[in-house]
Amino acid sequence: MNASVRILIITLILTISNFAQATETFDISSFQPPKGWAKQVGTDAVQVSIEDKTAGTFCLISLYKSVPGLDSPKENFDAAWSTIVKENVKVSAAPEMIPADNKGEWLLAAGFASFEKDGVKGVAVLYTATGYGKMVNALVITNTQAYEPQATAFLNSISFKKPAENSIVKPPENNPIVGTWGQNLGAHMAYGDPVAAGMAGYSKDQYTFKSDGTYNFVSKTFRMSYDKIILVVENGTYQISGDTLAIKPQKSVIQAWSKLNGGDKWGRVLSSQPRKLEAVNYKFTKHYFSGIDEWNLVLQADQPTERDGPFSTFKLFPNAWYYKPISSNNPVVELPR
Repeated sequence: MNASVRILIITLILTISNFAQATETFDISSFQPPKGWAKQVGTDAVQVSIEDKTAGTFCLISLYKSVPGLDSPKENFDAAWSTIVKENVKVSAAPEMIPADNKGEWLLAAGFASFEKDGVKGVAVLYTATGYGKMVNALVITNTQAYEPQATAFLNSISFKKPAENSIVKPPENNPIVGTWGQNLGAHMAYGDPVAAGMAGYSKDQYTFKSDGTYNFVSKTFRMSYDKIILVVENGTYQISGDTLAIKPQKSVIQAWSKLNGGDKWGRVLSSQPRKLEAVNYKFTKHYFSGIDEWNLVLQADQPTERDGPFSTFKLFPNAWYYKPISSNNPVVELPR
């Protein structure tokens, strides 16, 4: 990367500290679009762009809708880089992180890397803001310095409002399901593993229910006969009413990872794509199995779900899945680092 492009990137990131009074809003973000740039508003993002067809130069900025965040700004940045950036361009290396000023309660993380797409080379810059259990991402894709003043002004203009406090309905104080619960299964056939290729492998599905009314769900599928490891990562909100557990996902992705040295270790991301958001009302109970001295979180539904897979063959409860507490015999899913 030449020095002039590096200066552009540093300028774009380090100047995101003094935000102008915005004139337009999208989700919880406000911004001032550059004059003369095209604007396109979608469900998940608003995009502003400009290009010079004669010179072959362009700049595209996407400001994304807020989604539930993870525990730290760097975790949010890494998750967004693996999805948002890699779904748009093919980057040549891991992102180079750049210090970015925080804005009030919003903590910022930023990084960049070179990319190549359809023979065009340029730079992708990801800017991630974390606050109030949410994250907001802005992605800059450009192959020129020509639009640096307008791009910088746009980024400077972005501001965020605090999400409504009633956007998450907190469960009762004596919430019986807070914690991490997992089920071990045979591998999910729906993820592309040939049925006739042998049964050596496993899947593990895992819910983590937090006391603030949010949840995380992960699913890992490993098969000896399949050349990939499949990972599903989902987060959203939940609400308990009586014996009903209402799950409302807000973001879900499914990824294919290579096998490190051909074994059961994460290699590198091969593909990543959004997964259908599946809101489900479960009937739930906690059942104690005295023979093994163990409580299970039992979820029941009218029909199988993509998230949980087929119903358990154990018929104590009809149309049910049995999630066990995490222990040495039921270890937590280790996510890629």
